Amino acid sequence: MAYSDDLRARLIGGTEKGRSARSQAAVFDVSASTAVKWVKAFRSEGRAKAKPHAGGRRSPLEPHAGWLKERVEEQPDLALHELCRELLTRGVKTSKSAVSRVLLRMGFSYKKKRYWPASRSAQT
Repeated sequence: MAYSDDLRARLIGGTEKGRSARSQAAVFDVSASTAVKWVKAFRSEGRAKAKPHAGGRRSPLEPHAGWLKERVEEQPDLALHELCRELLTRGVKTSKSAVSRVLLRMGFSYKKKRYWPASRSAQT
């Protein structure tokens, strides 16, 4: 759960008036460990705000994104496991879900197609 900078500042302000971090945690309905960490960060670094989010990990498939895009545009009906197999021949071991995430970020979507005839009751 993300807490507001105002909540952090008020909790730290209470500890600066002599109250304990644990008592302030109860007042502001946060865990004691969270309050202790906020106060510790304020006293050691002078920081009352949360650290900025550093972002997630980059996909190891990003260097191959251009090749993937070309390959899917060439043959749009390629299955994910086929792309994984082709990537393996290029020396990249990966999973279907990783390939799917990269393709979704590029704007490709995957729709299931019905490859078998409908039942008799559905045809009538």
